[in-house]
Amino acid sequence: MKKYQIVWEIIGVTLGSFITALGLVAFLIPNKIAAGGVSGLATVLYYLFKFPVGITMFVINIPLLLLCIKELGMKFGVKSVYGTFIISLFVDSLAVLIKQPWTNDPLLAAIYGGVVSGLGLGIVFRSKGTTGGTDLAAALIHKFAHISLGYSLMTIDAMVIILAGIVFNVELALYALVAVFVTSKMIDVVQEGFSYAKAAVIISEEYEKISQEILSRMDRGVTFFQSRGAYTKKERDVLLCVVVKSEVSKLKSIVYSIDPQAFVILADVHEVLGEGFKEGEVSN
Repeated sequence: MKKYQIVWEIIGVTLGSFITALGLVAFLIPNKIAAGGVSGLATVLYYLFKFPVGITMFVINIPLLLLCIKELGMKFGVKSVYGTFIISLFVDSLAVLIKQPWTNDPLLAAIYGGVVSGLGLGIVFRSKGTTGGTDLAAALIHKFAHISLGYSLMTIDAMVIILAGIVFNVELALYALVAVFVTSKMIDVVQEGFSYAKAAVIISEEYEKISQEILSRMDRGVTFFQSRGAYTKKERDVLLCVVVKSEVSKLKSIVYSIDPQAFVILADVHEVLGEGFKEGEVSN
């Protein structure tokens, strides 16, 4: 079973790398949108010195990868080496096949380039792989400078975008910010799925009445949690209920018709397994 899983993960890294490369070649690179990371730096170097983007990405990634393996161990191992190589190969191969960008509008290029690249990177990450780049640099910064991974990633992307603004112009740097934002959101969608449900946490003195109304009128389960107010030191039950998005208005109507002073927290839920939602999956 493990052997098949590794094969599927390699296929996932390959497919994701191809899609990411397509987003770069068809939208971002020809429109001078350097959306952070190694690919963004390679885009800037391409327009400065005409270095092929794929080869430049590979050259930058290899010392980063070797240093990561040395300092952080083999978790940056075979799939990382493969992902680093294959995306570089796809970028330069597609550059030969795609002679013209799919749009010359920089805003459309930033949006669609971000969507396509984010889709590809999301598939790579779900396959437990990486295409190198800022992930590797951020891991090294985190180890040696003790800066959080998230802040390290943001700093590296910001530096590349600032460089793009200097080399190209400020407007293209702003489009690059759009591409980075869209890419990150698309990665989240692939990793977590679209939000199709809401979790409601309800704090009210009338928790018994509210729970009965939700059970009878919405046919949704409700869970009680014991809680204690930090200021009042008073103990009470808190309600947790998960509903689909179309039921949110009805839920709020029920709660506030019983207790106008109720405190309600609504949060996105990306996956729900169980009765009334998706069936749970059992794997051996």
